[in-house]
Amino acid sequence: MVKEYSDLPSVHLRTGSGHARPVQVLPERVKLSDPALSVMTDLTKVSLVTTRAKTSMDKANAKMIRYGVRMLLVLDDNEELAGLLTATDILGEKPMHFLQNMGGTHDDIMVRDIMSTLRELTAMRMADVEKARVGDIVASLKKVHRQHALVVSESPDGKQIVGGLFSITQIARQLGVEVQNLELASTFAEIENAVSRA
Repeated sequence: MVKEYSDLPSVHLRTGSGHARPVQVLPERVKLSDPALSVMTDLTKVSLVTTRAKTSMDKANAKMIRYGVRMLLVLDDNEELAGLLTATDILGEKPMHFLQNMGGTHDDIMVRDIMSTLRELTAMRMADVEKARVGDIVASLKKVHRQHALVVSESPDGKQIVGGLFSITQIARQLGVEVQNLELASTFAEIENAVSRA
């Protein structure tokens, strides 16, 4: 039976070889009335950058910089979602509050000390997102005063699976809004200002 098949030639791997990384191409420009999926990072098409709860804050920050992202999913030892870490968590007041309450030095701060835990997070249902518009997502993020939103679906056994992500910075970029300030309130104001002129 094996005689029917031919072996394939092989090649040596060269130094500097890389690997394929999935890429999702989102529309460059959208309107508030466009489908919400046009601004959602689809995690079936793009790998999300993750970190561990026991990683140092500085290493997590370096990872964000290296990958050019402002948010990391935090996984536990079982590869299950433990929380979310944003650049705002690292660069904001959380590290200072931790040091004031617990003592120690900046090097002692771990991801688990400043991340948003599952208890603090909410997510949108994929079924709702599939029917929503970009404006609905902007309104939802503004209401909860968050820069990011996770999108979940349910597996047949009832387990929630994070399958998508929204970022207000990404949405602003696709709406054609120049985000000058990393302050969340300013980002929403800039979006509303740009949209009202359009």
